[in-house]
Amino acid sequence: MRVETDRLWLSRPLLSDAPQLLSFLGDADAMQHTVRLADLRACRRHIAGHECQRKRLGYGPWTVRSKRDERIVGFGGLYDDPFDPGWGAEIGYRFAPIAWGRGFATELTRFCLELAQRQFGLAVVRAFVHPANTASRRVLEKAGFEAVRFLPDMNRHLYEHRR
Repeated sequence: MRVETDRLWLSRPLLSDAPQLLSFLGDADAMQHTVRLADLRACRRHIAGHECQRKRLGYGPWTVRSKRDERIVGFGGLYDDPFDPGWGAEIGYRFAPIAWGRGFATELTRFCLELAQRQFGLAVVRAFVHPANTASRRVLEKAGFEAVRFLPDMNRHLYEHRR
């Protein structure tokens, strides 16, 4: 199943997507503000963990492709993180450097907020941002998220969007 935004195709991640996803999810520079996946096995585990949550909740992150060339440019969406449980629904995204600065994160975030409210009736959606990631902070603020507090143990700012 695939859904779309103006410029993106969003599909359930497949284990066969792992090599392309790892090309940026495993890149230390590209993932400097988030968790970097160590190898193909870790990438497949990441996909499988999120897919288990999708089966349970009905939502999870997508493999993000550019409509222009169908190239995988990101991984993200609305999810409840199986690797750091207890925070509830959140929006997260990680993009390949070739996709940076093109507004894809904003487009994905706005789509996810609409989905969270319309399809799942979620009153609160969270997001986490590394202090040095000013681009992600701007994305969240443009989408109507508000900073709640800094979480020193995570070295992240917690943001919330309330309906």
